[in-house]
Amino acid sequence: MLENLESVLGEISAVVWGPYLLIPLLLGTGAYLTIRLGGLQFTKLFAALRLAFFQRKDAGAKGGDISQFQALTTALAATVGTGNIVGVATAIAVGGPGALFWMWVTALLGMASKYSEAFLGVRFRSKDAKGEVSGGPQYYLQRGIRGGFGKFLALFFAIAAVIASFGIGNMTQGNSIATNVEGSFGVPVWITGGVLAVMTLLVLVGGIKSIGRVTSALVPVMILLYVLGALYILLVNVVDIPEAFGLIFTSAFTGHAAAGGFLGSTLILAVQMGVARGIFSNESGMGSAAIAAAAANTTHPVRQGLVSMTQTFIDTIIVVSCTGLVIITTGVWDRGEETAGVMTNLAFGHGLPGEYGGMIVTVGLVLFAYSTILGWAYYGERNVERLFGRRGVMPYRVFFSAVVFIGATVPLSLVWTFSDLANGLMALPNLVGLLILSGLIARETRHYLRNDPQLRADKAQVDAFMEGRPGAIDSYELEVADRR
Repeated sequence: MLENLESVLGEISAVVWGPYLLIPLLLGTGAYLTIRLGGLQFTKLFAALRLAFFQRKDAGAKGGDISQFQALTTALAATVGTGNIVGVATAIAVGGPGALFWMWVTALLGMASKYSEAFLGVRFRSKDAKGEVSGGPQYYLQRGIRGGFGKFLALFFAIAAVIASFGIGNMTQGNSIATNVEGSFGVPVWITGGVLAVMTLLVLVGGIKSIGRVTSALVPVMILLYVLGALYILLVNVVDIPEAFGLIFTSAFTGHAAAGGFLGSTLILAVQMGVARGIFSNESGMGSAAIAAAAANTTHPVRQGLVSMTQTFIDTIIVVSCTGLVIITTGVWDRGEETAGVMTNLAFGHGLPGEYGGMIVTVGLVLFAYSTILGWAYYGERNVERLFGRRGVMPYRVFFSAVVFIGATVPLSLVWTFSDLANGLMALPNLVGLLILSGLIARETRHYLRNDPQLRADKAQVDAFMEGRPGAIDSYELEVADRR
């Protein structure tokens, strides 16, 4: 029965992620928003990085629960996970090296989508019955798009997000941690699963402030450790880098078929795997990062939108690129689809001396996956709160933590298929909403950036040029009674 269910879900997922639905919608929405926003992911990237990593918070800002930097690291925690290690390997194993090119395209266009959804998350946020900030597509789709259609999109997203939180953000991550720890250190999966479940619950009980503190400490360290290991390998194999880029660009437009039993890759397969694994990795267009962005203390939605946009750049342009180039330059990329799960481990083991390569990948995967569990737990609980009110949050936290143990101890081929489908179902209503609300996003963005092009304005300056204009932070603190 499970095999039949997996087959059915696989067929539905193939349609959702096929060349006629989600792929053109993702790329098309990203391209359209890029044009409407004047390519701000390119023109404002360095200012956004400065705001995110050096300034880190807006002095005097209010309305949120955590700092801009903590909102960014919470979103990064949710995205930098197994997709950056196993997902990249799977994309290259199935779609060929050209899949990495399409992951880059998805990221560069997706930065405009990520900016837009984070902007809307802050623009239409409010507070729940406990006084914690709630925002994201489950709210802005209804508040920004009046009438029954907006409410339908919001509820569709909320249901899909809760379901997806147990797939992409829970069971797949727990299973990856447990199996890798067992393989590297011999620890039984049930012990790892139990420890993960308890650690997850202890952090979740503290809410978003607890999650923000953990992720702001954990995420920078884990990314730095992983990237430094990858850069060492690339430096050792520097003569192979030009050939690797040539292979990536060539096979991106021609497809690639290698000898030795490698699954022949067509152009469509390269695009499909690149886009699907790209969104699995950076989540641009899914709307999930808007939930973390909404919790930030910031003086204007544009500022948090730009900070959140850097998440996609870090996730894909930096971390995913490191993984992909290491896999290609070390020559392990064409060993077949069946080795995708351990391909990154093989590449690092081949490129680093002794046992260091395997250890870096294992430790990196454990940290990446655990942080993803925390980030997605927050996404799930905010959508549970949207559907059932505050009373549903604590039961969700407990159940979510228990499912981590289940995920760590059972085979998960069905869950991976399920996760891809759930991701797609989340993205569909959000992308439609971004297109409908693109005029509002572009208009408010132009006004803000005309007055603060370098993102250096303080709260008093922002209040001055926003006076009397809809869209100021303080304008959208809605009453709890109006939220449903």
